[in-house]
Amino acid sequence: MTDQRTDVLISEVGPRDGLQSIGTIMPLAAKKAWIAAEAAAGVTEIEVGSFVPPKLLPQLADTAEVVAFAKTIPGLTVAVLVPNARGAEAAIAAGADKITLPLSVSETHSLANLRRTHAQVIDEARTIAALIAALPADRRPHFEGSLSTAFGCTLEGAIPDAQIARLAESLMTAGCDEVGLSDTTGFADPSAVRRLIRLVRGVAGDAALTGIHLHNTRGLGLANVLAALDCGLTTFDASLGGLGGCPFAPGASGNIVTEDLAFMLEAMGLRTGIDLDRLTAVRTIVADALPGEPLYGFLPDAGLPLGFRPATSLAA
Repeated sequence: MTDQRTDVLISEVGPRDGLQSIGTIMPLAAKKAWIAAEAAAGVTEIEVGSFVPPKLLPQLADTAEVVAFAKTIPGLTVAVLVPNARGAEAAIAAGADKITLPLSVSETHSLANLRRTHAQVIDEARTIAALIAALPADRRPHFEGSLSTAFGCTLEGAIPDAQIARLAESLMTAGCDEVGLSDTTGFADPSAVRRLIRLVRGVAGDAALTGIHLHNTRGLGLANVLAALDCGLTTFDASLGGLGGCPFAPGASGNIVTEDLAFMLEAMGLRTGIDLDRLTAVRTIVADALPGEPLYGFLPDAGLPLGFRPATSLAA
């Protein structure tokens, strides 16, 4: 959710989506330094990890410790991904502010990613919603159901609109606070973004869809952001240096680069609350901890235009 000081929320997903896709395991100290530096740059929501079995994603085995650290940063929404109710229990125990359960609209991908059918994932969503409802109101994390592979699947191809709509409605009925659209495989284009936003809002309601997770696999990431902005979405996932992709969707590389997204939005007059120079400087922490891992982005190479005044500074 955006606040009165910002127009758009950039949710940093690099510590989860970025790190799960590479072989190198980032040391805990480096993760803490990364998260602290991004928060200091003005990023107010960070997906810091995932509560999955360490044997599946050893890169994220320290998520509980990362959450505990991130919770000490004032004003930071600490988000995590969970594959099931057991993961949600761990996330709740750790104190996460936001929990995302991915539901692949491609059942083939769901079986590869979560080893669960659509019906089983919906059952997990009901259980998680019940766990959250049983908590005191001030301890309840926000619960998002993410419609993964919504724009197409590398294993199954295009997914029928009727199936996407049915699953979106099922997640809301199961007790999710909202649903999110996820271009897990980088298949999206601006026309498809507009169409699916209309489709999902038609069954879930406008308030139930405010965010989208886009990849830049085929160079359309920022164009797709513009399409989503035109439809009224206000939350956009991005990854520092463009790290990331889904390890269970072959060829699904390339998250949107946080630095480039923040620059585009600020140049358009939309306040993100982020200091672009401080954000770009965070790359040094990530590069030092992941030697040899490529980092992407145009802003870090080109720098800010002469005389550039970001929207956030103008509003300060």
